[in-house]
Amino acid sequence: METKQQKMNRRLKGIVVSNKMTKTVVVRVDSLKKHHKYKKYFKVSKRYKAHAEVPYEVGDIVVIQETRPLSKEKRWKVAERLGSNKKLEHTEEMEDAVDVSADSGKDGADS
Repeated sequence: METKQQKMNRRLKGIVVSNKMTKTVVVRVDSLKKHHKYKKYFKVSKRYKAHAEVPYEVGDIVVIQETRPLSKEKRWKVAERLGSNKKLEHTEEMEDAVDVSADSGKDGADS
């Protein structure tokens, strides 16, 4: 069983998926779990709300550290920034472009 000190020092690495809140970012942490019957590994992701004093961009790779409760859902803070994930940023730009083109197609079809 983990002691309180060990629990407070837990650190996870993840990717910032949302930065729309003030001083808060949403970090997605991916991990592998093993299926109990088939012994195959599959990817599981979990999203954590983390406190961030400095602004982070979507796609940044960060390390989050567990801390005391800061609000109803925030129990983590961003400890450090490791780099940027350009692939994630590119896919979100593509999704925005698809949404814009889909909206313009609907307006022309009504006439």
